[in-house]
Amino acid sequence: MNAAYVDTSCLVAIAFAEPGYKAVASRLDRFDQLFASNLLEAELRAAFRREKVNADDTLLGSLSWVFPDRALTAEIGAVLDAGQLRGADAWHLACALYLSPDPRELAFLTMDRQQARVAEALGFVDRI
Repeated sequence: MNAAYVDTSCLVAIAFAEPGYKAVASRLDRFDQLFASNLLEAELRAAFRREKVNADDTLLGSLSWVFPDRALTAEIGAVLDAGQLRGADAWHLACALYLSPDPRELAFLTMDRQQARVAEALGFVDRI
């Protein structure tokens, strides 16, 4: 299966037509399945509210949600050992590791440079 974990930064770029958003949308279309933590929903809805625009729920329609059923202590530790990140960015990478303990088997898509560096250090492929 051709699958990717999607960070909020990708959908924010598409929603607000940020530079490079067409490439992001095209990249997302290349995957059979897209995964995200439900933190993405909160972050995306907060961005819509901050910009005072109605939420575009179609952006969430193609996502399969990752709901960890345990603490992600080991995954968060691995992420932070690979590089410094803000908590939400670390959480997204930890959820991706939870979903795919072998990061070579899952793409991690983000527009955030530091998060992309850490994803690469962890072994994830196909950053935007």
